Amino acid sequence: MSQQQRPDNISIDKVPVDIDTTQSTEVDSTDVPDEIESITRGLAGEQPPPNPLVVLKAARWWYIHGKGGTDPAFQWPIEWARHLATDTPSDVEQFNEFLEYLVSVGFADERHELP
Repeated sequence: MSQQQRPDNISIDKVPVDIDTTQSTEVDSTDVPDEIESITRGLAGEQPPPNPLVVLKAARWWYIHGKGGTDPAFQWPIEWARHLATDTPSDVEQFNEFLEYLVSVGFADERHELP
């Protein structure tokens, strides 16, 4: 490794992982790295990312920094990756929960404002 990493702030695939905020119950939109925010917003849009590896990168960040496996911003990317891998319909209810969650963490004031 050419870069020194502190034990409380590590990086995986150049996406910072802040050990102090892992598995928190509160995520604020200002805490989300730009790349993850971009992917997350893309997942809320009409043309979600078609690359499952990109989608799983966002899922991983939300799993680590959000509510773990119960975080809607983790569950929806996993569902979308499943859809991409199997070409089966995705869960609309899970998508709606994801959009509501994004509003609750501050990505938008209302659902219709999301991309």
